[in-house]
Amino acid sequence: MAMFNDGVEGRHDPLSDLLEIQALNVLPMPVLVIGERHGILYANTAAEDFFQASALVLKRQRLDDLVAFGSPVLGLVEEVQRRGASVSEYRLELASPRLGLDRIVDVFASLLPSQPDAVVLLLQERTIAEKMDRQLTHRGAARSITALGAMLAHEIKNPLSGIRGAAQLLEASVGDEDRLLTQLICDEADRIVKLVERVELFGDERPSERGPVNVHDVLDHVKRLAQSGFARHIRFSEAYDPSLPPVAGNRDQLVQVLLNLVKNAAEAIGQDAIDGEITLTTAYRPGIRMQAPGSGARLALPLEIGVRDNGPGVPPELHQLLFDPFVTTKAQGSGLGLALVAKVIGDHGGIVECESVPRRTTFRIRLPLHEAKPSQAG
Repeated sequence: MAMFNDGVEGRHDPLSDLLEIQALNVLPMPVLVIGERHGILYANTAAEDFFQASALVLKRQRLDDLVAFGSPVLGLVEEVQRRGASVSEYRLELASPRLGLDRIVDVFASLLPSQPDAVVLLLQERTIAEKMDRQLTHRGAARSITALGAMLAHEIKNPLSGIRGAAQLLEASVGDEDRLLTQLICDEADRIVKLVERVELFGDERPSERGPVNVHDVLDHVKRLAQSGFARHIRFSEAYDPSLPPVAGNRDQLVQVLLNLVKNAAEAIGQDAIDGEITLTTAYRPGIRMQAPGSGARLALPLEIGVRDNGPGVPPELHQLLFDPFVTTKAQGSGLGLALVAKVIGDHGGIVECESVPRRTTFRIRLPLHEAKPSQAG
């Protein structure tokens, strides 16, 4: 950006400066540009509001003056300058005792192409309700119905078995008109049992066998299943990173998760769509990290899997509740599919997120690498 190069011959363009300043000032998220020794070179309007100080005041300070001693934001800036690569950090605690700030933010940091060693920091503040870790919230939501699942198994499945058996006995001694009613009883009993069994899955805390999993093999398998059944009318496309290393996981569970997401995408597109498309993507993004549940350690989640569809999108009022149990946009849906997805991915140490606008809904999964254990000599 030329606006930070005043005095450098041949690189100052006042019109370009004005356009760039206006572009950054309209962003609703705080933006800082950090130079040598953590000096603040620029702050947009949102940053003035966030730090409760004018841009002129902020430019006379250093980042160390705004954040608490030892803040991970400082280390993030230094890492970007050292590596020369963009880095994103989710759910960082940004504390500033001097300003009375204590907020949870996502931080996106990148080098400024036009000025060496200058780092652009974009802060995305999380609401108070989101201060708890996203995956802990999802796990908590899933586990909150674990006891319900156990109760349903005992209190509902057993009586339903008796009801179904009685209906089958009646079926042999009634006329054709009444036989339709007994068949209805059996069908509805079976439907309730299937729902109870899905709820029971949340209570399964047994450790699953895990190892290196080739994500592309899983995606190809899921695509074949979809194209031979529920998504035969939909066009598939792929955008894969062929060099993606193995993920640490359970293959069957990952198939279940991705099949669920692809089925949701197909149902969102609908049976009557003539231009329906589902895009499967993979990428390696080494800058993605988040705090591990129950500890202060930050886990690297460099493996990204995406499922994108061109359906109508998720209603805005449901977006924040999408992974909660019993929340669904389907008339006949149970609302357990995405909650189970969140539980399985959380158990794998990863995260799942959704971005949705009309004609472009993307579910994005981030997972850790498989790390081979060193062999023990002798």
